[in-house]
Amino acid sequence: MTEARTAEADPSWEGLRGPELFEACLAAARAGDKRALNRLVAELTPLLWNVARGQGLDSHSAEDVVQTVWLALVSHLDRLREPKALAGWLVVTARHESQRVRGRKPPPVPLTDELAETVASTDPAPEAEVLRTERDQRLWRAFRRLPQRCQELLRLTVLAGRAEYRLVAEALQMPRGSIGPNRGRCLKTMRELLDIEGGSA
Repeated sequence: MTEARTAEADPSWEGLRGPELFEACLAAARAGDKRALNRLVAELTPLLWNVARGQGLDSHSAEDVVQTVWLALVSHLDRLREPKALAGWLVVTARHESQRVRGRKPPPVPLTDELAETVASTDPAPEAEVLRTERDQRLWRAFRRLPQRCQELLRLTVLAGRAEYRLVAEALQMPRGSIGPNRGRCLKTMRELLDIEGGSA
């Protein structure tokens, strides 16, 4: 009984971080420990959410993607060959699922003039909206001209925030200390592309 209480209070992954934490939790989850799976969900769901949102999904679709990815992990628990690469596997799975969901989203329902007259507008003034749209289009054009690695890094760091750098490092298989400098170089390149086009953010 004492041993059971000790194991309950002090799981094998206590005090671990990053890949070592994921590996220990995955091993425990394979053995049937639901706490281990819950810990993985708590640690990595924000990263998966940001991947899905970075693929252009709305919040509802992103939630569906995250849930699908966790279900996929549960069904692959015994087949994942590199437990320390769990975060990377989840990111790739989330990206593929997001692209699948995005590809089958129905087109938006057109807003007729008659219906538009009955809907109170919350949009900004037309002039401000035009300027904002032009700015956003310049930003996205510059973003799409960045190398793929830069695009992934900016999506994850801008959305996930500095506190999640360790997860981003694991997902992209980069040293944690290189995330900030590489992010800075990617942003500098993007600013240069914007300057070339003649517009800044």
